[in-house]
Amino acid sequence: MRKAYIDNLRWQAVILVLVYHVFYIFNGVGVLGGMGGFTKVQYQDSILYFVYPWFMVLLFLISGMSSRYALTHRTHKQFIKDRTVKLLVPSTLGLLAFQWMVGYLNIKIGGGWDMIPPVIRYPVMVFAGTGPLWFIQMLWLFSLLLVLIRKLDFEDKFYILCGKCNTGIILLLCLPIWGAAQILNMPVATTYRFGIYFVAFLLGYFVFSHEEVQDRVQKIHLPMLMIFIVMGISYTIYYFGQNYAADACLKSLYTNIYLWTAILAILGCAKTWLNRTSKWTIYMTESSFGIYIVHYIVVLSVCSYLKFRTSLPVIAIYVIAVLAVVILSPVLYEIIRRIPVLRYLVLGMKKTK
Repeated sequence: MRKAYIDNLRWQAVILVLVYHVFYIFNGVGVLGGMGGFTKVQYQDSILYFVYPWFMVLLFLISGMSSRYALTHRTHKQFIKDRTVKLLVPSTLGLLAFQWMVGYLNIKIGGGWDMIPPVIRYPVMVFAGTGPLWFIQMLWLFSLLLVLIRKLDFEDKFYILCGKCNTGIILLLCLPIWGAAQILNMPVATTYRFGIYFVAFLLGYFVFSHEEVQDRVQKIHLPMLMIFIVMGISYTIYYFGQNYAADACLKSLYTNIYLWTAILAILGCAKTWLNRTSKWTIYMTESSFGIYIVHYIVVLSVCSYLKFRTSLPVIAIYVIAVLAVVILSPVLYEIIRRIPVLRYLVLGMKKTK
């Protein structure tokens, strides 16, 4: 029950994550985890404001849709087993085997290495190496919760009801998204936004996995695209200079209307323009998850070298960093997937493709 446009949208969203992380690393607006900006005002940070509200919500919604398709030909036990190998192994054992190096770079770049007693450096590096793995940790948790919810809706009555959502209701789903944005947010680790991401995941499963709903979204893709672009520009201008990952931005009604408009526009446009396959799209569909898992060590390595070891013009640093991350992350993935132990621990893959 795979849909080509969903697969294409997923791997393109992963590429967007890679590019986003380059700009995030150099952000000049105080978002934690970066290396700092180059100037007091950085207009290139506009990309962060335009993308941040919706791109991870989109990935969780797509994951909910994919979970529905997966469960049409898997038992609950098979689904949890598959998700555990694919999601939990890389985000736990993978930390011990590989991602601790991300932690090392995070600590060194942040200047905290000498403050950590040698005896506890490895566990601290492991903890600090989580990075983008938060996404797959949450996906695993949501998969478990989904199985429990399915047992309450074992006859699919609620699922069938959700398939009847008309265009008006689809548009108004921004309201539960907004409500969910207010709750279950971690105070320091702001990426762990359990409320909004879980609701997006459930909407993907119960609502957007229906072909009828996808058709309704496709019919409004052009007006939604125009509204998305206008709102994105105005949103960026309004919040520019503020911490875009702070509650003041993320919890506002405007932010959540904007992100919902973006998601509907992107889903509709993807169904219209991305519903095709080729050798390249098939490769990226199979590889994008692994590329996501390994990319952050490339981001930190390349960006720290360019920022602290060269005197290149700022625009050259951005261009080289983006190209290097987009090219070297798949290369690193290809190397790791050919090493049996690392293939399982880091990528959650049992055998070579």
